[in-house]
Amino acid sequence: MKIGIPKEIKANESRVALVPSGAESLIAAGHSVLVEAGAGLGSGFRDEQYLAVGACIVSDAHTIWADADLIVKVKEPIESEWPHIKPGQTLFTYFHFSANEKLTQAHLDSGATCIAYETIELPSRELPLLTPMSEVAGRMAVYEGAKYLEKSYGGRGVLLGGVPGVPPAHVVILGGGVVGMNAAKMAAGLGASVTILDISLERLRYLSDVMPANVQLIFSNRHNLLEQIATADLVIGGVLITGAIAPKLIRYDDLKTMRQGSVIVDVAVDQGGCIETSHPTTHENPIYVVEGVIHYAVANMPGALPRTSTLALTNATLPYVLQLANKGWKQALKDNAALRKGLNIVNGKITHHAVAQAFGMLAHTPENFLD
Repeated sequence: MKIGIPKEIKANESRVALVPSGAESLIAAGHSVLVEAGAGLGSGFRDEQYLAVGACIVSDAHTIWADADLIVKVKEPIESEWPHIKPGQTLFTYFHFSANEKLTQAHLDSGATCIAYETIELPSRELPLLTPMSEVAGRMAVYEGAKYLEKSYGGRGVLLGGVPGVPPAHVVILGGGVVGMNAAKMAAGLGASVTILDISLERLRYLSDVMPANVQLIFSNRHNLLEQIATADLVIGGVLITGAIAPKLIRYDDLKTMRQGSVIVDVAVDQGGCIETSHPTTHENPIYVVEGVIHYAVANMPGALPRTSTLALTNATLPYVLQLANKGWKQALKDNAALRKGLNIVNGKITHHAVAQAFGMLAHTPENFLD
């Protein structure tokens, strides 16, 4: 099979979908790997490193899209890439379809098979290809939030850990999943007073066993959320419903109850955001202010740390890429129930319930397309 690795062209995205060692594994399994020139440079991988393991360096993206059977990316194809997608081609990347109807319709029209990293789900309910980037984003959210709390950015001028005689900042984290847990570890390690809100008592009990003493765990409901954000210096939104648009937990009017110069980091923005006033920003222009509250809503946060993020992501994705390449997508999905949950679109049909629900469309059963 021919596997294509185009260069990521979304703004400020320097990750690459395959590292040289991954290309070596695919080539050893009998496949051809086509890498666009310069695709790995942002993550510190030179074209010569891909050539050394037998990959083919291609000068332009058009050739990659035209020749490859399987396209492996990091982020969803942006509008300029849509005309390159071929009917019957398999795309494997983060899509987050529920947050973008235009993107969804373009891929329905393309006739491609779209397998989304973010909806691959193990029997344990873990999302193995979302986990590494959620770990990066959760940890990153704390120091980005801490930075924008500085007065020079319009923040309250509060140090997360405080100093002797001065209380620490109050960090409120919405959701105790992978993002929330990693954010809490970072914030607690810096000495902040941390509160995690979650609707799962089982999850809260688990977190109570692993979190330090300066992390408070509270059941999430409307009353408790409003009480906590009223005294928050930094709010981190880390709520996720697999494949679906994120629920809006903080409303516009709620901002009026928050401290002036406080900061919201909405990690869920690539799934529509869990803050009503969130909209995607970029690393070049990451923040904006609503009702005196600073919003940080970069949709590809791990893209700012491409070396770490690429290595973490490709450690997780390569086994699935090998399965798709070795068996073809139909057999690979038949054999692997977790991978089968990643199927979002095939033959112009939506095969993930949450994506279909977001747009009032019909969801088709994935198994119907595997014969």
